[in-house]
Amino acid sequence: MINSKEQYHHYLKEDLKMHGYSKWKIHYGFTNTMLLCQRKLRHIEYLKNCRKDFIGKFSYYILKYRFKKHCIKLGFTIGENCFGPGLRLAHYGSIAVNGGTRVGANCVIHTDVNIGIHKGECPTIGDNVYIGPGAKIFGGIVIGDNVRIGANAVVNKNVSANKVVVGIPAKEIVG
Repeated sequence: MINSKEQYHHYLKEDLKMHGYSKWKIHYGFTNTMLLCQRKLRHIEYLKNCRKDFIGKFSYYILKYRFKKHCIKLGFTIGENCFGPGLRLAHYGSIAVNGGTRVGANCVIHTDVNIGIHKGECPTIGDNVYIGPGAKIFGGIVIGDNVRIGANAVVNKNVSANKVVVGIPAKEIVG
């Protein structure tokens, strides 16, 4: 969660790195709409968590409205303060992430992913996790660090660190 301006800049820098860029350039806002959406997400997280003054709150609501419109165009439904630094949304399309979900650093998410709530609990996902296209993750489960979740996998049980899971329901594979 972003708690200071320095952290905000760190998150932006790590997100850029995950997309393969070293520095923000203005034309990225026109050529990489997913990255622009992520920057808006990080900005509203910063405003919500750090700016408690009137202008900060006013800016938060305006930017949140613009962010939601942008997300509708891209097919995203992403809660605030869910992701650590280094998020990469690989493709636009249906991506739904419940606001109670907690995801660590350096996460890659592909299209048609759903990370949601089940019986009032949301997943906790570790660092360096790859989530393939069409994956569904739900419930109060814990997914460890360095996990790869295959395309169209349905994950509803805990996954320990350094594993590859595929299938419906998701099972660990060897290799």
